[in-house]
Amino acid sequence: MDQEPKSENHARQEKNPEQYETQYETLYEQPNFRHLIDETAPPPVGEEQLDDCPAMPPSSAQALVSPLRTWMRRFFFFGAVILTNLVSIAWLADLFHRMGWHVTHTLLLLVFSLLNGLLVLGSFHALVGVWDRLFFWRAVRVTKIVKDKQENLAQRFAVVMPVYNEDIVKVCSRVEAIYRSIDETGRMASFDFFILSDTTQLDLWVEEEVAWTNLCRKLNAFGKVFYRRRRINENRKAGNIGDFIKTWGGHYEGMLVLDADSLMDGRDIVTMARTMEEHPKLGILQTPPKLIRGTSVFTRLQQFAMRLYGPVFIRGLNYWQLGQGSYWGHNAMIRVRPFSEFCDLPALPGKEPFGGKILSHDFVEAALMVKAGWEVWLAWDIEGTYEEAPPTLIDHLKRDRRWCQGNLQHMWLVFARRFPFASRAHLFMGIMAYLGSPIWFLFMMLQTWVAWDFRTSELSRLPFDGYAGKYLGLSGDTQASYLTMLVLFLLFSPKFFSYLGIIFLGVRRKGFGNLFTLTLSFMMEMLLSALLAPSVMISHTLMVLGMFLGRSVNWGSQNRETDGTSWGEAFRYHSPATIIGIVWTIMAYTIGWSYMIFMSPILVGLVFAAPLSVWTSRSRYGNALLRKRILVTPEELHPSAVMLLADSAHAAEDLALTAKAAQRSGVIAAIVDPYVNGVHVSLLEPSLENTESPLVERWLTSGPAELTKAEMTEVMYNSQSMLMMHRGVWSRPFEQLHPVWSRAVESYRVRQEEQHKVG
Repeated sequence: MDQEPKSENHARQEKNPEQYETQYETLYEQPNFRHLIDETAPPPVGEEQLDDCPAMPPSSAQALVSPLRTWMRRFFFFGAVILTNLVSIAWLADLFHRMGWHVTHTLLLLVFSLLNGLLVLGSFHALVGVWDRLFFWRAVRVTKIVKDKQENLAQRFAVVMPVYNEDIVKVCSRVEAIYRSIDETGRMASFDFFILSDTTQLDLWVEEEVAWTNLCRKLNAFGKVFYRRRRINENRKAGNIGDFIKTWGGHYEGMLVLDADSLMDGRDIVTMARTMEEHPKLGILQTPPKLIRGTSVFTRLQQFAMRLYGPVFIRGLNYWQLGQGSYWGHNAMIRVRPFSEFCDLPALPGKEPFGGKILSHDFVEAALMVKAGWEVWLAWDIEGTYEEAPPTLIDHLKRDRRWCQGNLQHMWLVFARRFPFASRAHLFMGIMAYLGSPIWFLFMMLQTWVAWDFRTSELSRLPFDGYAGKYLGLSGDTQASYLTMLVLFLLFSPKFFSYLGIIFLGVRRKGFGNLFTLTLSFMMEMLLSALLAPSVMISHTLMVLGMFLGRSVNWGSQNRETDGTSWGEAFRYHSPATIIGIVWTIMAYTIGWSYMIFMSPILVGLVFAAPLSVWTSRSRYGNALLRKRILVTPEELHPSAVMLLADSAHAAEDLALTAKAAQRSGVIAAIVDPYVNGVHVSLLEPSLENTESPLVERWLTSGPAELTKAEMTEVMYNSQSMLMMHRGVWSRPFEQLHPVWSRAVESYRVRQEEQHKVG
């Protein structure tokens, strides 16, 4: 199975694949292939070799930014956030006082202090990011230490991609693109690739083995690209990465952790590895991935928003966190030894959803690295890092359900001993990303209660002046309008500043189309985001409520492709939002037209949650917007080199070695097809037992439906049983086999008329 040039064999295969496949010798018995597969995995190193590496940062290594400068930045940032929030709270309290204090005003003020604090915190990230961009020469970036350095890497690094019930052909296309991109830099000798499978579907398991084999054959990458499937996928992704570290981590200084939908430019990966070598205190280097490949209106909306607004928020985050940043779980370079030493997470007390294994492990791992003295940096200037987004609002909210449970588990840890301030801030912001929705919902309900009570009681406002009236001469309406303008400024100024920044940067503006399409996209994003926000608020509120009621989330694979949400699913999922919206609209109408107009953005978003969800899920509307260059991003108009490589990557597909042929796909192919059987058996531990298994006989005579998944898994992990299955299918009369096997064998026959058609 050595890689062969595209000559007669290849041409014959492409011309007549069925005839090519009739060579059904068991591939496992070909010694050259068996030797090749055996040599593809590096030897396990175990814990003892990891113990030979230093777990603590070198004492002589200097921090990139001095503690004094770090303290001053944080004092300025959080001081401004706290001061702005306190002024807003005092302003609202004075306004309530001059209105005549209502019983709900105390509750409103408490909820407002939390809600406005989150708004100020988020807005100041963007405002400080704008400041950092304007005074770019003072911006801090960790990768500046490797500027203009071109020497070879001294250490070895692993590129690891965990997969869980994914489309493996597309996963391998990304691996192929990253592989070729690194190879173009001339630094491939320093990198190995690992596809780490936790796949539970047996058919997908076989497809992964076949795709990996094809990928290695065509890239000549046996010994560079490795595949491993865990038999017991304990502790989800964190356990998958942990198993890799304990088995092979000692071979590598660092590992680049990817998701199944991740894509990264090879030059940037080399830059990250070189930065880790040059900065001995660097424990984790996180990159901000851009969203790509979206076709629906929803994903195009997300792509555009992240691409337009994201850079200023990222720079604002980097402004204060500096070397005590966070880890987002993927598209990050991690130093293996300290990660292994300090980031093996224990289970939380109690049961899920609040106890058990930590779902959002990445934030906690970063906090533990910082606690141990290592630096965690956000490489905001790394451009060639990408990922994909859920295609619909419902898929997005289903993913949020897992993240919500994981982030709320951090309530156990936000006050953990010896965690640095920055790590506590990250954990707190992760928690409030989901608690913010029920707080917002509560605030709006209390505000409606006040308006309803004022309307039904027919009371007039009491003529108190308050401090603003007494010292500033402001009327109550003017005072209220000032507070409203402040909230609107905090809410929308980051978007306007980002929009204006792109307008005045002509080179960057071309990536968003012309000025007209950019402006139209900006306005459309503002409108749709405002309409979608209320249904997200209700969904997050129900998620949090469900967690407090003890409902835990299952670990499921992420839906990355769909052609839209059905109307039935939309109405089922968004029925709580719709019902709440209708009741709320009736209440607002009863209170008065002015209040109803004030509440209209929220009410429209709730009442029409299902139609909005359906419309934004449609790819045809998203493609229509793309043709008009609306909601377009630079990656769509000017794809990067690694994106083009991914588009043309097909090494994982082969007409001869496939587990997707008609009548013999997945597990059936692993038993019937000689090549697929050879690949599968070659990746198993050798079995010395040669006894006839009753499961083998049942499977041959009764078919797959008569065996449980666990029984089929037992057979598939036994090399002798798989060889016996293969020989039995090909040697027994059809009368002694289940029809599924006879149909699979018959599928190899090539009818004479089909041969003529091929010819």
